[in-house]
Amino acid sequence: MAHNHHGHNHSHAHNHSHGGGGNIGIAFFLNLSFTVIELVGGIFTNSIAIISDAVHDFGDSLSLGLAWYFQKLSKKGSSRQYSYGYKRFSLLGAIINSVVLVVGSVYILSAAIPRLFSPQETNAQGMFILAILGIVINGAAALRTRKASSINERVVSLHLLEDVLGWAAVLVGSAVMYFTGLTVIDPILSALIACFVLFNVFKNIRQVLPVLLQGVPAEIEPEHLIKELKEIEQVANVHDLHIWSLDEEYKVLTVHVTLKETLPMERLVGLKEEIRAVLKKEEVTHATIEFEMPDETCAFENCV
Repeated sequence: MAHNHHGHNHSHAHNHSHGGGGNIGIAFFLNLSFTVIELVGGIFTNSIAIISDAVHDFGDSLSLGLAWYFQKLSKKGSSRQYSYGYKRFSLLGAIINSVVLVVGSVYILSAAIPRLFSPQETNAQGMFILAILGIVINGAAALRTRKASSINERVVSLHLLEDVLGWAAVLVGSAVMYFTGLTVIDPILSALIACFVLFNVFKNIRQVLPVLLQGVPAEIEPEHLIKELKEIEQVANVHDLHIWSLDEEYKVLTVHVTLKETLPMERLVGLKEEIRAVLKKEEVTHATIEFEMPDETCAFENCV
């Protein structure tokens, strides 16, 4: 029996933006500085919406710090312990961010709900001034992370956008309170902000989990890919195809390709180039291709 020569294609194209770490760093310092201002302002104005948002922003600051650290760590190359490098660590940052936001939002709701039934007097003018500051500072941070390429950066950008929207709501609410005296608007705003944050966190977790669980990237259709590979002249069959992503951007693929006839090594090199061209169209970053000769049985029991 003729044994195959295993062909391994290791393509390492890194064509994604890597400026996110610096943007997250700037967003972190902006957020942390404003959290202190916000906490003092919330106590001064006796606004549960602002105190709650200060807690939320403090959680965001912790998350941003972690995101910044994991984003930098994810750029490290492969090591003995992590042969694919540290790219997946950016997902860990996204998960921690999400957990912190859930805890913060639950706290906000627990503080806001009692005030719905016994509203307290608040300083509407002070809230209005803080809201303008909040929109400017969080807006500047959101712009820094707007063109995000990784999940981690998008989570950060989402946090900051939520903060901008939250402050816009506080701005409108404080104006209404000033002219009508309806102090119940403060806890209502607080509860609405918390629910909006929770909704978006769960949406994000649904996006992160398939990547962590090594699901097939949503934009790749395995059946279509197999069909394209089978159209290559020397390919008889394609099986044991596995596709996953390290961090949503860096896509990894392994595949067994059965040949119509036994080919010399120099012909296999050309065939790999054809296969690589098909995979490149699907934005596969790292591929391992194993060739099998016509009379060879797949070495694995579950070749699917």
